[in-house]
Amino acid sequence: MNQIRLFEPSFSDSMESVFRRLLAPWNGEIEAPSLRMRIDVTETPQAYAVEADLPGVNKQDIDVRVHGNVVQIDAQIKRESRKGGNGDRLLRSERYEGNVSRTFTLAQDVDENKVKAHYDNGVLSLELPKKSQEESRRIAIG
Repeated sequence: MNQIRLFEPSFSDSMESVFRRLLAPWNGEIEAPSLRMRIDVTETPQAYAVEADLPGVNKQDIDVRVHGNVVQIDAQIKRESRKGGNGDRLLRSERYEGNVSRTFTLAQDVDENKVKAHYDNGVLSLELPKKSQEESRRIAIG
């Protein structure tokens, strides 16, 4: 049973690849692919670990929010301006810019005060400690 819930309005990867192959002859005319963020989520008894691929993103352009068991990662990808030298002319550019966001829920609430985030070589790593589950207490009746 998958305990992670992704909020994605798009087709699944397999369906998307079918359409890509079908439209391959017109690929040169189709707009650049939409921005996507690939993530891996693992779990230990104490915490969740998330790795999100964000190549070409500056650390200050990443925003991570955690509320209860909901995690949201937003990033802004900016295109670097290219200046041609020696009369160079840019014929085609497949670089893109824009915003990308992923939101998902986990099976257990996260302790927001203990979350750790690290960004290196285009990979955002999050350590999301689980909030301790308070057990119900028996109340003595006097």
